[in-house]
Amino acid sequence: QVQVVESGGGLVQAGGSLRLSCSASGSIFRPNTMGWYRQAPGKQRELVAVIIRGGTTNYADSVKGRFFISRDNGKSTVYLQMNSLKSEDTAVYYCNVRFATQNYWGQGTQVTVSS
Repeated sequence: QVQVVESGGGLVQAGGSLRLSCSASGSIFRPNTMGWYRQAPGKQRELVAVIIRGGTTNYADSVKGRFFISRDNGKSTVYLQMNSLKSEDTAVYYCNVRFATQNYWGQGTQVTVSS
């Protein structure tokens, strides 16, 4: 059974930085795609950033130039460096891990940006 565990959320002032981490364990295979989504109160879950095994990345327009995603393939771990945080970045951030035929979510980590 694959487990996805996130860490690194918290409370930060606007303009500050946070780094989220997510590790996937329990599979002999390396994930094809790893990414971060977020869901703010009253809103739908939305893509923040994804990275495929070859290193190609994709970002939501709202975070381009501020957030940076990276991964350690050897550890099936993905990171999200969040800089210049804004109050509108406040949300629960979810890690998503995709294998060839399976898709897994973490439990979510709260990020709160105070203005």
